[in-house]
Amino acid sequence: MASPAKNRPQSIHSWVAQELGSRIVSGVYAPGDYIPNETTIGEEMGVSRTALREAFKMLSAKGLIESRPKLGTRVRPRKNWNMFDPDVLRWCFDNNPEPKFYISLYEMREIFEPSAAALAAMHRTEQQVNTLEEAYLEMEKAEHGTDAVYTSDLNFHIALLDATNNEFMASLGMTIERALESSFRLSSATANEFVTSLPGHKAVFQAIKEGDPSRAKFEMQAILTNSKKALEQTLKDMSAQRAANAS
Repeated sequence: MASPAKNRPQSIHSWVAQELGSRIVSGVYAPGDYIPNETTIGEEMGVSRTALREAFKMLSAKGLIESRPKLGTRVRPRKNWNMFDPDVLRWCFDNNPEPKFYISLYEMREIFEPSAAALAAMHRTEQQVNTLEEAYLEMEKAEHGTDAVYTSDLNFHIALLDATNNEFMASLGMTIERALESSFRLSSATANEFVTSLPGHKAVFQAIKEGDPSRAKFEMQAILTNSKKALEQTLKDMSAQRAANAS
């Protein structure tokens, strides 16, 4: 049973949306399932119908549910979920997503980040080059096992997207910030993997600084190819560990 909403610091309907959203992305309520009616959910969570309806509106706007007259509220197919929504991303990451989730994220990054690096090489300003350099130097100084490893890597990629001076690219970076950080945590799971990624990041920075879009694109693609391999190995190791623990 969920904890009483009144004990939560956020608004009641936001808390309800978080509880139900987590249940949906974790498969407690699978696509096609009908969510229990307002009376049942309201009694379980100790909230009013008004709070529930506001929560349902939030989840509907994120593409997770739909209301069907006389039938109830049903979970929509996963393809309809807004995977760029920060809440949806957070709920997915908080509920141990399947390996395919991470691989899909990398496939998306392989499509837009190399081109973003090329754009940055063409359109960056001096200040943006300085910001990118600062982010790279923070990566060099980061001590493995600390959050600085992931935040510095994230800051580098966000700075790169900002340096494109393309408002859609910059906005995309901020939207998937949580997804990027989580992917860095997996692909840099060991000190060796993080250290070996540094020359690639430096090469991307140098290409952008020197205004060489072709080289910037090539070097960014190389980073993603290598980090994807590291991610796949980490996922295999995690799967093997879970299997060992279950036996």
